[in-house]
Amino acid sequence: MSENRLYHSIAAKILKLIDAGEFPPGSRLPGERDLAERFGVSRVTVREAEIALDAQQRIEIKPGSGAYVRKRPADAANVLPEVSAFDLTAARAVIESEAAALAAGKIDTDELAELEKLIAAMCDPAASTEAVNAADRKFHLAIARIAGNPVIEYCIQQIWRMRTELPNVQEAYARVCHHDNGPRSDEHVVVLDALRNRDPAAARRAMRTHFQRLFGSMMEATENEALAELRKRFQHDRERFQAATGLSSS
Repeated sequence: MSENRLYHSIAAKILKLIDAGEFPPGSRLPGERDLAERFGVSRVTVREAEIALDAQQRIEIKPGSGAYVRKRPADAANVLPEVSAFDLTAARAVIESEAAALAAGKIDTDELAELEKLIAAMCDPAASTEAVNAADRKFHLAIARIAGNPVIEYCIQQIWRMRTELPNVQEAYARVCHHDNGPRSDEHVVVLDALRNRDPAAARRAMRTHFQRLFGSMMEATENEALAELRKRFQHDRERFQAATGLSSS
């Protein structure tokens, strides 16, 4: 597992322990060294996992004190539904494409400058994965705001909550986003160009093309992972057969 995916996996494991009640709201998580030993990873990986959980507002990192579990809202309206990354991406292709079309008719010079800065942050070769993802999120949420419809903006905010807070969705996006930053940035530039030209049809088309390509990348990554796991199982069975029979594969 790559370092990028590893900290997502550790974050998911810590969340599972929190949700199971091992670390109740308000409690302090074990130190980085203890968690690193528990999960068999480096302290750096634990630190990155905690930063991700802090961004999701599931824990609070207090410098010099440690990481503490945040209290969760009791309101059922704040509970996210369990959805797949594929369903979420399909919904984004519909809702965010229409938001882009609406934004094209309303965007002003200051808002264009805001989006330009966010794309520059995404394209910065020195930026960390977390910084790139943060700029990506702000880009999409800014378009939702510029669209000028509070219902659409709320829906996209909730979509991004699912994108960042549901472990299975987060991991599915991590499989592709770490490797496709070039195409992703180029696609955001096409969206921005359509917005700059005040062309709703082009903005809708550019945003939809972005999600169609992302959906395809997710499918390919999922298929490759399934094939790799299948090969691994076949190899394991072959080795067991050879050990039991003394026969080689030749």
